[in-house]
Amino acid sequence: MRVIGLMSGTSYDAIEAAAADLTLDGDTLLLRTLGHLSVPYPDDLRALIEAALPPAATTMRAVCELDTGVGRAFADAAGRALHELCDGDADLVVSHGQTMYHWVEDGSVHGTLQLGQPAWIAESTGLPVVSDLRGRDVAAGGQGAPLVGMTDTLLLRGLPGTPAALNLGGIANVTVLVPDAEPLAFDTGPANALLDAAVRHFTDGAAGYDEDGRRAAAGRTSPELLRVLLDDPYYRRAAPKSTGKELFHLPYLLRALEAAPTPAPDDVLATLTRLTAVTVADACRAQRVTELVVSGGGARNPVLMRMIGEELPGVRLRASDELGLPSDAKEALAFAVLGFLTVHGLPGTLPSGTGARRATVLGSITPGATPLRLPDPASRPPRLMRITASAPAAR
Repeated sequence: MRVIGLMSGTSYDAIEAAAADLTLDGDTLLLRTLGHLSVPYPDDLRALIEAALPPAATTMRAVCELDTGVGRAFADAAGRALHELCDGDADLVVSHGQTMYHWVEDGSVHGTLQLGQPAWIAESTGLPVVSDLRGRDVAAGGQGAPLVGMTDTLLLRGLPGTPAALNLGGIANVTVLVPDAEPLAFDTGPANALLDAAVRHFTDGAAGYDEDGRRAAAGRTSPELLRVLLDDPYYRRAAPKSTGKELFHLPYLLRALEAAPTPAPDDVLATLTRLTAVTVADACRAQRVTELVVSGGGARNPVLMRMIGEELPGVRLRASDELGLPSDAKEALAFAVLGFLTVHGLPGTLPSGTGARRATVLGSITPGATPLRLPDPASRPPRLMRITASAPAAR
């Protein structure tokens, strides 16, 4: 089955699209990547997303505009992927949408909202669409995140020691495979969320992120600010756990700076980069991780990667590309995998990773231009994933 996965994370800068041929062979999922591309959000839509994200107030009109605007943007990305990556031939689109709110209270998730009306994708491509993948896990008592844990587990099984996968998006999450135990997956805390917010604040919006970590490299970590930031109760909560920009946003950072004034912006950026490295390392040390497979936008930040290495001496760090999954496309491919599991009647969650009462089949299906015909249900879920080939990324 040829599947297109679409993802936009908490950094909301672009839609990542990836395509793959997926086949079940006994307990092994065979994945052949067909390429990936990145489609930036239009400036006006990105501004609308930013204006509606917590802690800002919004209106139902803005929510409706976002649901339509994001849906149309995802439809454009899906159309490009269909023609540029799949030569016009695909079977399914899987859309994560744009997370606008993740409702967490006292460590429990009560709801999660991803916008991006899938009907626009189905109408544009003529293909069926799997969407709204987080809600079912939340209804089963889970965190609804991180859903990449399923793909990470299939990818890491068979590696020696205690391997873990780290995704550095707006929020950092890890999946850990401890020998003779169920896989564990959880959000460790902010990766780029506070960094990007700080850069936009210090540059009055002229820059959106710290390119190559240059400003953090020019600064010094403030022990006082780092101490204030690390005092957040989130880091002491037991996994499974999840978080988002509902907690880690600019006002959160400004309150920390009131408690620990740090005049030099580059010192703030150095401290925020170190915060990510320390919280990731703390999570990995607690699970005695021996190898860390890294992906996401933060993996391109050499200063952040250096700091993580400093905090985890003796732990091997390598990019997911070395295992066959392009770092920039891993999340989009992970959602392609989840949609493939859904249409085969297979669960896409790991209760040990999300805290749900049981593993559930994820998402809702929007039919395409032809009558909906699902594959026969698979007899058993995969335990391993084997990447059979790869194609160069489209630009």
